Amino acid sequence: MTGYDLEELRGLSLARQFPDVVGRDATAVVDAVARSGPIQSQSARAPFVGLGARLPGLTHEAITEAYESLAIVRGSNIRGTVHTSTADDQALLDATTRVGNRPLWSRMLRLDHTELEEVWAAIEGFADDEWRTPAELLGFLKGWLAGHGEEASSSRLDHDGGRYFAFGHGGLVRRPLTGAWSGQGAPGYRTAAALLPGRVVPDDPVLEAARHHLAAHGPSSRHDLAWWSGLGLRQVDALLERLGPDWREGPDGRAYADLPGAPPPRDLPGVRLLPEFDALLCGYDPKARDRFVGTADNEVLWHRANGLMLAPLLVDGRIGGHWRLDGTGRARSLTVTSFPGSRRPRRTEVDDAVAALVAGLGVTVSVVAFGD
Repeated sequence: MTGYDLEELRGLSLARQFPDVVGRDATAVVDAVARSGPIQSQSARAPFVGLGARLPGLTHEAITEAYESLAIVRGSNIRGTVHTSTADDQALLDATTRVGNRPLWSRMLRLDHTELEEVWAAIEGFADDEWRTPAELLGFLKGWLAGHGEEASSSRLDHDGGRYFAFGHGGLVRRPLTGAWSGQGAPGYRTAAALLPGRVVPDDPVLEAARHHLAAHGPSSRHDLAWWSGLGLRQVDALLERLGPDWREGPDGRAYADLPGAPPPRDLPGVRLLPEFDALLCGYDPKARDRFVGTADNEVLWHRANGLMLAPLLVDGRIGGHWRLDGTGRARSLTVTSFPGSRRPRRTEVDDAVAALVAGLGVTVSVVAFGD
């Protein structure tokens, strides 16, 4: 069998990332998230922008309803990053996070008398029946550690990064305590197992997380799966061996895995406004994102000094620039900037993309401009 080229990799991934979903209600939201995979959500607007781009006409209200009904949930998990997933997929992310983030927790806490599983269980017990703020979780964790003979571990949390360990646990989910789900309101945290008693937890959730990655992002290299999951390459290799996927060589010389019966490639003509940290980038190893964006253009998107990213502009299935929404309140102005050498989108194409953004994010765009 011949190897993949970039065009085939792109088309196969687009078929998963932009699935044909019937309807535009909360049920459609859940279907889209289940099929295209977890949405990186440290920017609270990302699920609203990303789902609006994938399901044009989907409304802010429908996405909010899916959150409020707990059909989709948000939490800090794989790679220590906030993701939105279905309730069932949250169990996969939780289990994967406990494996992938374990070295980080071990290095930070350096426990002498207790085990990490006891620490995580204590955090979950504290947030079992009440939404807890990050400050409450941190205060509890420090007190629990000190009370169990881990005074040194408790003191190691006395810095800005230490607060992450109070809520950055895959077993918790979060919601805004103030404001809309699409805003950056103060978060509260609850224990997922208590809040989602009906979620389905498979016998081997980490294996199912690997399978889900291939289903939502494939074809993928072992490096892609390791990046996405936060797992080590040896762990990924063991999972892929058990999954037994189909393998083909890619244009970069790496081997790419895919599941049997994957959907055929698709084209995606026109323009889509994607959110920061969209899965078309963050589903793949940073060194191998050429299926959607060239290396030089990818460097433009990332502000490496502060870890921020420009919102990508998708043109005919490739990232051809970026966009920015300015202003406060509901009325905004939008600027679209194309990369040198990329096709400049037509005004009607941009108007369609803006209409999807307006519906999904629940804002009004009064001015659209084209930047240099």
